[in-house]
Amino acid sequence: MESQRRACSTLGQPSSSQRYQASPKEDKQRLVARILELVGEFPRYGYRMFTRLLRKEGWKVNFKRIYRLWKREGLKVPVKKAKKRQIGNPDGGITRSKAEHPNHVWSIDFIFDRTENGRPLKALSVIDEFTRES
Repeated sequence: MESQRRACSTLGQPSSSQRYQASPKEDKQRLVARILELVGEFPRYGYRMFTRLLRKEGWKVNFKRIYRLWKREGLKVPVKKAKKRQIGNPDGGITRSKAEHPNHVWSIDFIFDRTENGRPLKALSVIDEFTRES
């Protein structure tokens, strides 16, 4: 004990920090189970919203603890899929044509890039869908 006290005073560190033992939280399993229940109920909510919901239910938690458990369980908010744009209208609008012979369907596209010194570079690519000639 004396050597521990002397070592701590040499390092300028409180001796109580050497005797500290963290007490495990008994409610951690229940908290994780409740978070997983809420995730099933509200899949689009993130850890901050779950912190608010848990506090309303009476849990004494902060967002850092919920974030730590969130990451440990491998939870993520699913990425929203972008809606595919439809061509034309469903009444018989535009349909994509499949190339049947040369010069039947041409595609164009702009390509943007930057040179090594930072100046913009634009290119227009035009390609025949049937022969792949550009």
